[in-house]
Amino acid sequence: MLLDTASLYYRAYFGVPDSVRAPDGTPVNAVRGLLDFIARLVQDHRPDDLVACWDNDWRPQWRVDLIPSYKAHRVAEEIEGAPDAEETPDTLTPQVPVIEEVLAALGIARVGVDGYEADDVIGTLTARATGPVDVVTGDRDLFQLVDDARGRRILYPIKGVGTLQVTDESWLRERYGVDGPGYVDLALLRGDPSDGLPGVPGIGEKTAAKLLDAYGDLAGIMAAVDDPAAKLTPSQRAKLDAARPYLAVAPKVVRVANDVPVPRFDAALPHAPRDPAALEALAGKWGLGGSLQRLLSVLQG
Repeated sequence: MLLDTASLYYRAYFGVPDSVRAPDGTPVNAVRGLLDFIARLVQDHRPDDLVACWDNDWRPQWRVDLIPSYKAHRVAEEIEGAPDAEETPDTLTPQVPVIEEVLAALGIARVGVDGYEADDVIGTLTARATGPVDVVTGDRDLFQLVDDARGRRILYPIKGVGTLQVTDESWLRERYGVDGPGYVDLALLRGDPSDGLPGVPGIGEKTAAKLLDAYGDLAGIMAAVDDPAAKLTPSQRAKLDAARPYLAVAPKVVRVANDVPVPRFDAALPHAPRDPAALEALAGKWGLGGSLQRLLSVLQG
């Protein structure tokens, strides 16, 4: 089981009231909410391995070089020689290092790679895995990893993590008319304002799905643009032709990397804390209470 950790702690932050605080008054709603999420996921799915995948760089320069608008609207501060600072709610930012410390004390693997997003770590670990993989994320971009033959599913939270949309190939085809790899082409044609991806102006999701159904993939669509006999409307042909510079680079931006230099780590789900003393100190300092106890109980079970 691979966790898109930031996606989950953001959901925890907005789903748990900030009245949930440490003894010193610091909000810990994201910390406790994430612990509750992990407890529920382990309880319901019993993975052998669990990895908290991390955004060491939420907006990699190599993606920005290809599409400068990529996540540009989320930049809070540009930092020379380091990843830009992302706009984050004031009371969430201090909770992220606490999450890191708690995961370390528990012994839950946390894996990030400089210059890459958590999505890329997930893509790489999924590609390397020899058995089934469940990816837990609220990011639809990762639908591209769905592969029934290899047991690759996306568990997409609908309400907390107790209600998850199990995204497999049949769900993708019913909802979007594409398979996992086809989702990349759909997403880049449609665009995604939340990621600063412009898409092809005038080509929405339904039109993109129809074009992919007719011509197979992006290469097939662009071959049709160049084929006077292809049954594209004049408007579609003009829009796609005008978007060639974007379409030439968008696949590399939208497709998650699957060859990230991930360091060696132990993915095995821990049954007891790696550092009980550190965990006890963190529990006391941050008032982790029932959330931590529930997770420990599930891990020991």
